[in-house]
Amino acid sequence: MKYEIRSMNIGDYSAVIALWNESEGLTLRDSDSKDAIARYLARNPGLSFVALFEESIVGGVLVGTDGRRGYLQHLAVASHYRGLGVGRQLVAAALEGLKAQGIEKTHLFVHAVNKEAQKFYEGLGWIARDEIRMFSFNVGSNENI
Repeated sequence: MKYEIRSMNIGDYSAVIALWNESEGLTLRDSDSKDAIARYLARNPGLSFVALFEESIVGGVLVGTDGRRGYLQHLAVASHYRGLGVGRQLVAAALEGLKAQGIEKTHLFVHAVNKEAQKFYEGLGWIARDEIRMFSFNVGSNENI
């Protein structure tokens, strides 16, 4: 099966958000709106990718950097295309893009109950960081941001 990996652009939003919505274990928030994703892509050009099969988006990953660390978010592959290396290639493209910008360490967040995603990333050599606890702070009134 031949598919193409290319940079994500805001024109891909409808297909990518549909894919993310269908993906179990992936939480979407109001901060995943089209406007917010457009801002994210503009701040992190060439780091997020989609996978296409016959011009249809079958995978996508949102990736950014704060200038010293990379952050991989929202990796999803359509269920019929899992196990074919699509996710691996999306992750590889993201890490290559980050490395080209001098970013050598990348983090990601996986829900504690999403054992399938944890197994996927461990199989790629990612290391779980159990000594770290994530904290969040919301300055606005929207609890779904």
